Amino acid sequence: MSQAETAQSNPAANPASSGFKLEKLCRLCRNNRRGAAAVEFAIIAPVFFLLVFGMIEFGRMIMVQQIITNASREGARIAVLDGATTNGVTTQVTNYLDGAGVRGATVSVDPDPPTDAGWGEPVTVEVTIPFNNVSWLPVPMFVGDMDLSSSASMRRETVQ
Repeated sequence: MSQAETAQSNPAANPASSGFKLEKLCRLCRNNRRGAAAVEFAIIAPVFFLLVFGMIEFGRMIMVQQIITNASREGARIAVLDGATTNGVTTQVTNYLDGAGVRGATVSVDPDPPTDAGWGEPVTVEVTIPFNNVSWLPVPMFVGDMDLSSSASMRRETVQ
């Protein structure tokens, strides 16, 4: 007997001919899993959002740290020149930070005024800002109470 004859004579061997459909079985399985996606999302969502907000916060912290490093370097470049004043250095640093959208920093210059340093002596500019002032999140979760600071020192360029 051929395979075609066996399939026609035995309906259990051919589920399509007996009216049994695989789709009906899958539909029954899906009905038993109603709400499974919602439960899975409820389990995974807190971890996912924690990771996303952590990446945002640490990324912003690194970005602001780089900005204040560059600002302190710009301030030190101005401070080592002849005729430099503390107010001029502070203005330069503040303008740099404002251009980057960072506000609320504290700038200190050592020695104050920078002209007190002799030829070849270091002049240090330090920039400090609380991370709460620059965080993009309404309530910083990981590094909220931390102060970001950077300092740059350069040797005074003056004619003896």
